[in-house]
Amino acid sequence: QVQLVESGGGLVQPGGSLRLSCAASGNILSIYRMGWYRQAPGKQRELVAAITNGISTNYADSVKGRFTISRDNAKNTVYLQMNTLKPEDTAVYYCNADITLATLFHSNYWGQGTQVTVSS
Repeated sequence: QVQLVESGGGLVQPGGSLRLSCAASGNILSIYRMGWYRQAPGKQRELVAAITNGISTNYADSVKGRFTISRDNAKNTVYLQMNTLKPEDTAVYYCNADITLATLFHSNYWGQGTQVTVSS
């Protein structure tokens, strides 16, 4: 079994910062791509940022220059540093990962989500 456990969400004022973490655990052989998605009330889930194991990254236009994604391969963990937060960043943030298990089974996994609220 694979688990993705997110942490770091919360309430922050506009202009503030938060750092999200997502740790993958289980019988993992390798993780190719890890990413963060978000879903605001009444809206579709959207990609925020993603990073491959080659450290290639991509970002949604709305967060470029404010958010930074990084990963620690030794810990199977991905981070999302969010700076200059805006009210429109309010959403549930989900971790996502493409994982190959030691059995060579490959699949895509989601975390349970963490709430980020930007409000004064």
